[in-house]
This record gives sequence, C-alpha cells and structure tokens, in this order.
Amino acid sequence: MTPTRRPFLKALAALGLAASLPARADEVLDAARSRGRLRIALYDKFPPYSEGEQGIDAELGQALAARLGLTPQLIPFKADDDMADDLRNMVWKGHYLRGEPADVMLHVPVDRILADANDKVRIFGAYHLETIALAREPSRVPAPGGSAAVSLEVFTREKIGVEGSTLADSFLLGVLRGRLRDNVVHFRSVREAVAALKDGQLAAVLAPRGELDAALGSAPGIVVEDARYPELSIKQWPVGMAVKADAPDLQAALTHALAELQADGTVAAIFRKHGVRQVNP
Repeated sequence: MTPTRRPFLKALAALGLAASLPARADEVLDAARSRGRLRIALYDKFPPYSEGEQGIDAELGQALAARLGLTPQLIPFKADDDMADDLRNMVWKGHYLRGEPADVMLHVPVDRILADANDKVRIFGAYHLETIALAREPSRVPAPGGSAAVSLEVFTREKIGVEGSTLADSFLLGVLRGRLRDNVVHFRSVREAVAALKDGQLAAVLAPRGELDAALGSAPGIVVEDARYPELSIKQWPVGMAVKADAPDLQAALTHALAELQADGTVAAIFRKHGVRQVNP
C-alpha cells in the first residue's frame, strides 16, 4: 500500500463506511446475510496460512466476516491440480463431494492473466505480497558478497530441499540444464523441508518466504533472503481473494472491510502472530 492511500483508508474506518452493506445486494451477499454466515474457502494443510481452521487466512477470514456483521464458516479444502480447478470447485460452481461453493476464497493470486482465464470469478483484494526466498546454512552456502545472489553452482555439491510440484521445484529441476537434479530433495511440505535443514540434512531450502519464516521461527544461524535469480520467471506475487463474477456487492463489501482491517493494523498483527512479516502489495 502506498503512503498516500493509508490516510484515506483510516478515514474510511473512522467514518464507519468501509464495511457498510446495501439494503439489497447481489444474490451471493443476500444469501450470506439471510443465513447469517459468510462461507470462506481455505486451503487445508497450508501452514502458516491455513491448517484446518487455524492460521493467517483463517483469522483474516474471521475478521472479514465480523466486519460484515456475519458469522464466519471456514471451509478447508485440498488443492486440486491447478488454480482454475480450485476456483471452479470453491467459488463459482461447487464440487460433487463438497457441495455448493463458498462465498469467498482466500489466498488467490491477484494476477491479470489468471483473472482473464477465469471470467466466472472476480479476483481482488490483495492483502500480502509473497516472495520466493532461499533459506541457507551459511557455512555450507556462503554469501557471494555485494548484491549478487547465492550461486546455484553450490547445489551441484550441496543438497537443497523443496516442496514437490511447486514453482520452486520446477525451477530447481530445470535450471542449469538440469544439473541440480541429483541434489534436489523433495518433501511433502515446506515445514518438513525446513525441519531437515535444521537437522543438517540440507544446506538450503527454496520456498515462499511466508512459509519459510513461519517454519524456521527463531532458528539461529539460518539466513533467509529473497531469491534473485534471473532464470526464475516469477519471483513474487500478490495474494488476495475471489468471489463469483456476479457478486459485485459482496466484492465491494469485502474490499471495504479489508481496507478497514489494513488501516487499523489488524492484518499486519495477524501475520506477526504467525511469525510472518506482512508485505503490502
């Protein structure tokens, strides 16, 4: 968030206008108000953002619902093959096993290409800028000095951990013409990879910084820095939410509620509680 916008958001909150709802609204918002609950889709087993009904996204969803005067109903779900499947199952169509879709889904990349390819949803409300980062043991992966990135050549000799089937995984398997493949160790989660790093089984882990920071905690001696490799096509992305394309009033209400929560420091406080420094997009 730019400094020039923050006074405007504080003013909205002070006037009590940010989360005000129209008397009549789109069908999704009217249905949520009728039942008294906001149905919020969250990725399951995705610490520190959501794990069951706990985590950053869970608490943010609860705070958003409260601003709208609704009771939060958290709906954890397992990620499908790609984001388009998740948006279809959890936002605009529903799933034959899970039933009707949620009112809003959190932790959606706010990306124009993704939005254009999924015209049945509205993607908006960025609340964090996620960045790919490297956590390393400096005695095994020394800093090169200056502003240069850690050389990837070191991982032709040292083991580096990564969560399987992720952006970081694809990058490590393909970079340097595949020369790192033998030293890329796959894990089911960033948390498991970080545990192996702490135990000395790895020299480094490549993963989203929020997940790294939360998993590392106060681990002494481990250095974390943004990945600055020119070969890495996507280094950071804003994270927001999604609603149905025909739910403009719900989008507006959530946008205003988020503005209040950003202005009064609630969003940043939720991130700090879980050991993650919140970065405004």
